[in-house]
Amino acid sequence: MTKHFINIEDLSISDLDQVIDKAIELKHQHISGKLNKSLENKTLAMIFDKPSTRTRVSFEAGMTQLGGHSLFLSENDIQIGRGEPLADSAIVISSMVDAVMLRVSSHEDINVFANNSNVPVINALSDESHPCQLLADMMTYKEIYGSIKGKNVAWIGDGNNMCQTYMQSAKVFGFMLNIASPQGYLPSEAFIEKYRKHINICGTVEEACSGADLVVTDVWSGMGQEDEKHKRELDFEGFQVNNKLMSLANKDAPFMHCLPAHRGEEVSAEVIDGERSLVWQEAENRLHVQKSLLLFLLNK
Repeated sequence: MTKHFINIEDLSISDLDQVIDKAIELKHQHISGKLNKSLENKTLAMIFDKPSTRTRVSFEAGMTQLGGHSLFLSENDIQIGRGEPLADSAIVISSMVDAVMLRVSSHEDINVFANNSNVPVINALSDESHPCQLLADMMTYKEIYGSIKGKNVAWIGDGNNMCQTYMQSAKVFGFMLNIASPQGYLPSEAFIEKYRKHINICGTVEEACSGADLVVTDVWSGMGQEDEKHKRELDFEGFQVNNKLMSLANKDAPFMHCLPAHRGEEVSAEVIDGERSLVWQEAENRLHVQKSLLLFLLNK
């Protein structure tokens, strides 16, 4: 049966630990200059309907480092953008490549593609979740601090796809997620109900950060929300992660952000560029954990 990676819960905790541990090994291999050609003659199709920096670079470089090849396909490059049914595209594309990665707006589109694909499909970002980023975050935490099980994680800001993936991860990895979002910006009710045992909806950012072992945020206005930027800046006043807020977390608690970041908005420059910030290590780890994920899904 073809394995897909659409949500973080698609893999068991033992499989996720295996992927993360292998990613750490692959990172050391890469740093040492050791070549790994496990995906030689393999091709990854990468389908995008929005711009990307980290996702495209990390998957493309990862396939090259493993001896494989990647195809960048925007909606303007393939017939999806001209109305071909997604199921038809999935059947054709998956007959020619070894894996498919999609970074598209609609989570349902990824499900449709996976249901019609005979090769592994990876969700590289949707409007509902961003599991590849969570793999990188969990890898980054484990490299430095060990297991995140039993820890407290603070999510500050929009209850968006990143927040919802952290909710899923709280259940799978066994940590408690404290969420502080402005009124009207909480995660979906369906997610809150499903993961209620693993989250705390906090009344203030101070409550969320108090005693946290990890503090995470994301932009206030994502792609497609540019027209809401001014309103969101007003609504998110007081939700900036700064040194004052970080002082409430445990003294060695790191800061993470999936990037791109807007200094002076959701995070202060002193935090993201400070000694507790892991954002650059976190971003680099997208490369290594996705290489590991590809090897896992392709049974390599």
